[in-house]
Amino acid sequence: MSLISKMKDVEMPLRCETPMSWGERMMAGDKLALLNDHAHLEKKAGLNALEMLNRWPEPVPPEAWVQLMCGVAKDEVEHLAIVCRILHKRGGALSKSHRNPYAKGLRDLIRKGVASSQTGLVDRLMVSSLIELRSCERFAVLGECADDDKELGKLYQGLWASEHGHYKTFLNMCYQVPGVSKREVDERWNWFLDEEAELLGRQGQYMGMHSGI
Repeated sequence: MSLISKMKDVEMPLRCETPMSWGERMMAGDKLALLNDHAHLEKKAGLNALEMLNRWPEPVPPEAWVQLMCGVAKDEVEHLAIVCRILHKRGGALSKSHRNPYAKGLRDLIRKGVASSQTGLVDRLMVSSLIELRSCERFAVLGECADDDKELGKLYQGLWASEHGHYKTFLNMCYQVPGVSKREVDERWNWFLDEEAELLGRQGQYMGMHSGI
């Protein structure tokens, strides 16, 4: 069974799907640029988990908050090491600077202000969940399109297999945030899913995990 077929059996509630043509374009382009972009995303995901732990050191609930955030950071750092190893092996290097307009666009949707600290946490968790969800979907597409590059095919297939449920870790925590009802979380999640699809549609085409389709 192909990764795409397996993905259809997994709950991935994205409002739009990434076409195979996107993955084919990535595999036909500058793979060092793609790997560099991917490495930065893994690094930022790890930093994001630690930054949330710093901003909300001990919310009660979510349960096991510290353990969960530390676990996420550990996983992302391990993936960063794997991607950087392949990048360096192929003659590339991790760049000092990196831009991700997709992630910035999602972060711009987070409600700000002291009065909305709990809703801000919900939004931050949802943004993290969405980035994990979209990234995982794209791992599956890349894994399917990497027939001529067994190393990258193995990389992306392995990442999909290990991460396709990670978005739920962040989403499930939203329902434990004090003072925020299940209805509010559901409505906000559906709003974010709609916004994410529109945001992705506005992305330009470049060698990167969150580039436009």
